This record gives sequence, structure tokens and C-alpha cells, in this order.
Amino acid sequence: MRAALIQLNTGDDPAANLPVTLDLLRQAAAGGATLLLTPEATNIITPDRDRQRAVLLPEAGDPTLAALRTAALELGVWLSVGSLSLRHDDPAEERFANRSFLIAPDGGIAARYDKIHMFDVNIGAGESFCESASFRPGDRAVVAQGPCPMGLTICYDLRFPGLYRRLARAGAKILTVPAAFHPRTGEAHWHVLLRARAIETGCFVLAAAQTGTHPAPHSPDRKPRESYGRSLAVAPWGEVLADAGTEPGVTLADLDMAQVDDARARIPAWRHDPLVWGP
Repeated sequence: MRAALIQLNTGDDPAANLPVTLDLLRQAAAGGATLLLTPEATNIITPDRDRQRAVLLPEAGDPTLAALRTAALELGVWLSVGSLSLRHDDPAEERFANRSFLIAPDGGIAARYDKIHMFDVNIGAGESFCESASFRPGDRAVVAQGPCPMGLTICYDLRFPGLYRRLARAGAKILTVPAAFHPRTGEAHWHVLLRARAIETGCFVLAAAQTGTHPAPHSPDRKPRESYGRSLAVAPWGEVLADAGTEPGVTLADLDMAQVDDARARIPAWRHDPLVWGP
């Protein structure tokens, strides 16, 4: 299977972001990829909550999701939309959803996953984040039936290894970790955590990332967000198959799915943890 990691530098205007994403998807399909993956916050990144309230829509009316479904159909590919920021399905909920989608080659939505772990942290140097103030956390882990069983996660989920072991136990052979990782935490932890999740579970880990300083023309008085980049594809034994660096674009990786069974047979730690799923 050939996978394509789509690395983006998403700004605060979903309508401006969409054509860039679609062009990269077409490039990925032209390169022979049949599984395409975009990062967290594919439709918008903004430091301004008022801007989110002004432009975000529910899933049923979101133009980015509709266009991505059409693209998957036209290209005949599986498309893992890392996440979209959306108005929540619950009309009483003022917070948004940070939601991942797996779209089938027929354009149908094969699976949805709402990010469980919220990025509520103080990383130092005067920078703190409280994702839970704006986004409602999900409460359900998801293994999607795509080109093979896929465990869906998003960004900060990466720091919770029990989630990944449960996904592996439930049948996942690929784990997706779309992200908009902070440069400081990315420099320290991105590579080592992704490799650890692959080694612990015997899964391929595919992590499409946001990169660079994100344009925010609609909020010129706000400090713009920055992301670490370096989308990674990691094999079940822990080898880095592909590293996208820091520029937006398409990075291809060929996956030999037999490596999953091989890694698990050699060191079956993914099923030897009674603290996670019993003896």
C-alpha cells in the first residue's frame, strides 16, 4: 500500500485553505498513493475564538468536508482527514468538535472520531493552551475499517499509550496521528513518541502534520500559531520510513503490511499488558 502524508500550513480562512489541500491530494494520487492523510485542523487554524465562531459550521453543512468527500470519489482513494474544526452536533454545546474522518473511495464517510485528550498544558516561556475551553472532548476510541483496520487518534492523544494498545488489541494495523504539534514540544518529543507507539503496538504509525507559522489575516492583533511539521511514517519495528521536513507538500511511503504480523510475532508486547486489557 502506498500512503501519502499531506503536510499543510493552514490559515484562518477555510475557503482559502481548501484549494491548496485539494491540489496536494491530486498530487498524492498522481504519485500512486491509495491512502491519503491530512493533518489535524485541515480546514482552519486560528488563535481567535471569535473567528472560529464566525466561520465554523456543523458537519452536515461544512464545505471542506463536502469537497474532500468529492475528491476521494473522483480520485478513487481512501482519505484520512486528520481533523476538521466543526460546530458540535449537540445544539446545546457552545464548544466545537475536533473531528477526524475516514472517507472511502466512494465518497462515503467510513468512520468518525472526536479527539479524546484535550491539549490543556503550560509549556513554559509564557505559553499555555486550554483546548477544552473551545472543544468538547470525545469519549469513544475508534478502529475504522479502511484499506486495513485503522486506529484513529489526533495529536495530543499521542501521549496516552494505553489508547494505542487498546486500538491494536481491537485489530488496528495502522495508527493515524494527525497533528498540529507545537515547535517546542515537537523538537523534544515528536519523533520519539511516534516511534514508541509503533514499537509498542506493532503497527504502522502515519502522522500527517501542520507546519510553519499559520497565516491569520483576519486576526492581525493576535500572535499567530506555529507548528513543528515533519510528518512521519513509522514502520512497526520503529524505523522512520519517511520524514516530510518543514515544507508543505506530499510525502509518500510504501507500507508492507506483512511487517505488522512479523513485528508482533517477534515481540508481542502489544498483547502482553494485563494492566491495559487483563491477563
